[in-house]
Amino acid sequence: MQVKHFLFLCFLATGILFNACKKEDDPIQPTAAFNSSKTTVVVDEEIQFTNSSNNATAFKWSFGDGTSSTEVSPKKAYQSSAVFTVSLTATGEGGTTISNATITVLPACAFTVENENALLNTTPVQFTNASKGASSYLWSFGDAANSTSTLESPNFQYNTPGTYTVTLKAISAVGETTASKQITVGGAPIVKELYFIQYGSGLINKMPVDGSGTVSTVLDINGKAGPGIDYDPNTGKIYFSDFEVTGSGNIWRCNLDGSNLEAIVSNLTDPYGIALDLTAGKVYWVDDLGNVSRANLDGSSQEIGLVNIPSGQMRAISLDPANNKMYFYEVNLENLYVANMDGSNPNILFSGVYGYAILADAVNGKIYFDDQNSGTLVIANLDGSNKQTFDNDGTRIYGMAIDRTENKLYWSGRDSGNLTRANLDGSNPEILKSGLASPRGLFFKQ
Repeated sequence: MQVKHFLFLCFLATGILFNACKKEDDPIQPTAAFNSSKTTVVVDEEIQFTNSSNNATAFKWSFGDGTSSTEVSPKKAYQSSAVFTVSLTATGEGGTTISNATITVLPACAFTVENENALLNTTPVQFTNASKGASSYLWSFGDAANSTSTLESPNFQYNTPGTYTVTLKAISAVGETTASKQITVGGAPIVKELYFIQYGSGLINKMPVDGSGTVSTVLDINGKAGPGIDYDPNTGKIYFSDFEVTGSGNIWRCNLDGSNLEAIVSNLTDPYGIALDLTAGKVYWVDDLGNVSRANLDGSSQEIGLVNIPSGQMRAISLDPANNKMYFYEVNLENLYVANMDGSNPNILFSGVYGYAILADAVNGKIYFDDQNSGTLVIANLDGSNKQTFDNDGTRIYGMAIDRTENKLYWSGRDSGNLTRANLDGSNPEILKSGLASPRGLFFKQ
């Protein structure tokens, strides 16, 4: 009995010793793994990374842009556009493993429209770029001309009311995104204005014809003033003559706001009246040497002396392209001429008249002219018949223009200092502005 007990104790001790010396199992190496909610995003768009690693107790994320995280399954948004390599390092008792993936981040494209609910044609629309991560931009404004811009935040003027789809493309080295917005451009109230030379003040001024009499300055022309002015609505350019320095006269042009002033024709002898033929792209002028001359609207291809009246002094010109006629005033010999627009076949339409303004109204078959010999503003048929007094104020007139929507004639009075208008038959005259310093040439704009 004692022997059995002894043997049992020995067996038990041997088992304990065997178990104590048994080698533990090797630890299992972790497996790093993850997926992302998106692999292509835009700047500031959030990505959810989901950790699917095994046998790991610690994690280190590196997002490729210098930022990192130790969360198990973090969220991330990128601040720039590029391709980023995301690395997950998974660590456990069995060691460390790494898993990688790439994320493409495109620019975030967005823009706003200033005063979006009150847009008007003729008023530039300001577009403000709110994109992120782009290095260049391409705007499409949706107008009939398919106008575009590569400026970051451009403005664009719509000339016609309507609904337009504006598209912005934001571009980076890794791709591009677009944003579109539909805008509605309303019709701007029609503003009718007279632009006129106020020679006594050396200014080009403008004034609405609403009766307010509010005059504002467009351009200071001291040192380069003259009596003639005209306007090209297609390009928004003003043309005016300059006879300040004898022998060094000029034809100037500028934008409607007075900017970008440039001399297109120089070294003229006292240029007076000017007129534009927008159909043929020509500017005509008359001078103190008896010449009618013309050039392209940029001043090129000059034709000096298209018509020349020996010993003559020219003062005014008006064009009738519809009938291929031009009318011009020679005041030394006191004749008002008509000729073809190429200068051929000049003939005296009225003799014994002396003045500074002519206006041919081809729509109604009339001609208006200033006659200082009689101190009147005269109206007649284009063929010279039916000559009548339109106004007998007696002031010297340099500028006339017609508002065809209202059938009104506007004219300036150098000596009276007035801007006046009346119906096309001379009835209902009214002074719009008085007290001006020698108003000369003018044009009507709406």
